[in-house]
Amino acid sequence: MNIALIIAGGSGQRMHQDIPKQFINVQDKPIIIYTMEAFQNHPDIDAIEVVCLNGWQEILIAYAKQFNISKLSGVVCGGVTGQESIRNGIYAIEEKFGEEDIVLVHDAIRPMVTAEVISDNIARCRQYGSAIAVIPCAEAMLETDDKICSESSYDREKLMRTQTPQAFPLGKLIWAHREAQKRGITNSVASCTLMIELGEKLFFSAGSEKNIKLTTPEDIEIFKALLNSKKADWMK
Repeated sequence: MNIALIIAGGSGQRMHQDIPKQFINVQDKPIIIYTMEAFQNHPDIDAIEVVCLNGWQEILIAYAKQFNISKLSGVVCGGVTGQESIRNGIYAIEEKFGEEDIVLVHDAIRPMVTAEVISDNIARCRQYGSAIAVIPCAEAMLETDDKICSESSYDREKLMRTQTPQAFPLGKLIWAHREAQKRGITNSVASCTLMIELGEKLFFSAGSEKNIKLTTPEDIEIFKALLNSKKADWMK
């Protein structure tokens, strides 16, 4: 089976809004519902588990019913850190699914994830045992210690920009989070960085430039534009 684990445990302080960014309404629909619909509508996704900001669980469940998210299998409370939130979700999934099942860990605030990105993530994970959605780094990369100035650059050909979903067999994720607790690793920023810290080799799947992460008000404007965009007939 393939389970989408949607992480919606953050408060979204950089968005500077009165409600968490994943619950902001865009065209009469909460952002998190756009994200859930992407997995609801994918034929290879069997279940959706959500890690939700404490106090918003009942609101999320109500939205899921309103928008017919029938694959929702559970909602669990988020943690203090992103790593803790993912761990809470993994442990909840462990009670319902098998170790060979694939878990796609995905940010709730990446609502433009496509069926193609999800499909490749599943396929690559089944082929290699892991799959991190990535895109090439197109910009020049400068190194800095103070975020004010730079005296060195980094070869962009050696860099990939990570996105979500990030897929692993459930058993692998359970091992990683229990091993992290043993080693005192408490604040890794993503599933992929946690695996790297544990010495694991990771494999890539196809991401997309449109698979943006909504962290600022400017990102919301880009999201609205993408929702309303249509590919020109002359483009291949």
